[in-house]
Amino acid sequence: MSNELEKDKKFYPDYLVEIIVAVIICLQLLLVLSLMFPASVGRQIDFTAPFKPMPEWYFLWLYKLVWYFPGNTAFIGAVIIPVLLVILLLMIPFIDRGRYGRLKAAAVGGIILLMLVILTLLSVI
Repeated sequence: MSNELEKDKKFYPDYLVEIIVAVIICLQLLLVLSLMFPASVGRQIDFTAPFKPMPEWYFLWLYKLVWYFPGNTAFIGAVIIPVLLVILLLMIPFIDRGRYGRLKAAAVGGIILLMLVILTLLSVI
């Protein structure tokens, strides 16, 4: 009997069985808790309110930009201005060169960021 207690435990099967039992207990506990307290699925929908489609928050600036260019000019707000902004962002390493380059690059990035934030806030209001 004392010989069994003195023997070293090996990973297989001793520790492996302990780990498997602990994992099974944790999974059962997680399952019981998730069944007792189910998560809510989204927000409540008011079916009497008129439908007003809105994009996700990260596209609100583009939504507002397209709103400023209705009809045939929507291509300008939906494609040309965003492409120009991306090109301007790609040009920042070249703007960064020369005298006061870092300041000019920070100003370009700040103006673009400020424009996106303002357009997003305007579309929420």
